[in-house]
Amino acid sequence: MMRKGFRHPTQVIVGGFGAAVAVGTGLLSLPIASAEGEGAGILTALFTATSSICLTGLAVVATDTHWSIFGEVVIMLLLQAGGLGIMTLATLFALLLSGRLGLRARLLAATENKTLSGSDLRRVIRNVVIFSLATEAVLAAVLATRFVLHYGESVGYGAYLGLFHSVSAFNNGGLALWGDSVVRFAADPWICLPLCFGVIVGGLGFPVVFELARSWRRPVRWSVLTKITVGMTALLLGAGTVVLTVFEWNNPRTLGALDGGGRLLAGFFAAVMPRSGGFNSVDIGAMRPESWLATDILMFIGAGSAGTGGGIKVTTFGLLAFVLLAELRGETSVNVGNRKIPHDTQRQALTIALIGVGVVATSTFALLSIVPHTLDQVLFEVISAFATVGLSTGITSTLPAAGQLLIIFLMFIGRVGPVTLFTALALRERTRLYELPEERPIVG
Repeated sequence: MMRKGFRHPTQVIVGGFGAAVAVGTGLLSLPIASAEGEGAGILTALFTATSSICLTGLAVVATDTHWSIFGEVVIMLLLQAGGLGIMTLATLFALLLSGRLGLRARLLAATENKTLSGSDLRRVIRNVVIFSLATEAVLAAVLATRFVLHYGESVGYGAYLGLFHSVSAFNNGGLALWGDSVVRFAADPWICLPLCFGVIVGGLGFPVVFELARSWRRPVRWSVLTKITVGMTALLLGAGTVVLTVFEWNNPRTLGALDGGGRLLAGFFAAVMPRSGGFNSVDIGAMRPESWLATDILMFIGAGSAGTGGGIKVTTFGLLAFVLLAELRGETSVNVGNRKIPHDTQRQALTIALIGVGVVATSTFALLSIVPHTLDQVLFEVISAFATVGLSTGITSTLPAAGQLLIIFLMFIGRVGPVTLFTALALRERTRLYELPEERPIVG
């Protein structure tokens, strides 16, 4: 018999992240977590805990001045827990949904036995943890070395800076220990490129990374997931770099203040971070409106499935692109390489994308009604929260309590939403025993 406390896998995800937010809020509310020892307000603690566990990076207070070392360590642990949690759950569900045995049956068996049934599931979780920690350790070592040797930090503090920002980068957290994010390092490739590497690798997703490690020389044998993820990632990074660099090249408040090499590096950095990274090496609020719109698009699409990034996912966007291409060609089926995409997967991709559009549109309208900011600023903030990115035009700290609560809600559903929605759609799939008469309405 199924245990009474276990109703649906999505409840486990939502409940787990909700509990983590509650614990983080409690810890950040303690006087020891504040730099001045007075304790943060409950709304500030809730906002920061949600932003950390949901890997967003938006902040209503300066991380470097408001929080103590204890508070910063709590934030780092929340980032780590959020990253490992979402990667493990997303990868686990992806594995189960692609296996022969149905997800519901596997999860029920695991519940009955009080453990994960099968060595494959244990191996997946172990590999996720090892891969995450190993990648963060390498990034931390590179960053710490740069902080100590080039910027004169002590060994201990340099190691701390390296560790915090490696965790934040790999988990696509976007929180930095400087008030200007990483603007002061805009022209330093030894800081910016490792951060980019962490964001990209974490955003690709565990299944894709390990498939690339096994067969990177034989792309023809890649799965559809890997082909779409790698292809769309390369396309979006390339197009984003070109667009943002061109529009900001002569902007004296962003790229225009750097030399030629620095502009190219900052342009690439600006294209990587909307994947869900959240760091910024130039002032986002000083960007041109065209750059804001391009960043909105990149943020909404987001990163890969079963990774630490947010958004509707590049897999969703890529599948919809193939659906559109097949429709324009008049083809009756959607093919990616030598594989046919099932109709239910196409419907799920369309559902996720349209729900994302609906959430962003509704939230933008609601936030516009309570703040004095412009539409492009509010839209940027809403997409950044929903896609768990963390970039901002500078309005986050000026939001009223109602606005902060709306952003908290967006960050939470943006993090747990894609996994829970995909799982719910997969588990609700039923075979109809009869078909209704067909009728074609006019479309367009």
